[in-house]
Amino acid sequence: MNRLLVFAAIAEAATGLALLLVPSLVGQWLLGAELTGMAAIVARVAGIALIALGLACWPGTPLLGMLFYSAAATLYLGYVGLAGGSAGPLLWPAVVAHAAFTGLLARASTSGRKTKP
Repeated sequence: MNRLLVFAAIAEAATGLALLLVPSLVGQWLLGAELTGMAAIVARVAGIALIALGLACWPGTPLLGMLFYSAAATLYLGYVGLAGGSAGPLLWPAVVAHAAFTGLLARASTSGRKTKP
């Protein structure tokens, strides 16, 4: 079971990386249509989620997966908003929420590593 989980984690993370870097090509290969405009933005967020899923499924690192997702989503959605892309009414609240989650998850990950004297 552990080998299967590791293989699935690698496969999902690789697919996520491809979606993040070349969403149009992945769309062409998987769906037979290029992903452009808003579809490419959504595909990149899905790519971030798949990378995080791969990290979370790697044995022993679920917190790291969620921390990666939240931090990467904060950065990418913030970039989309600042770069003049389309911004709906929930874009900036989503950026703020992900930034807050990132801070809380980072604090949780470092508090778990502290050792008692």
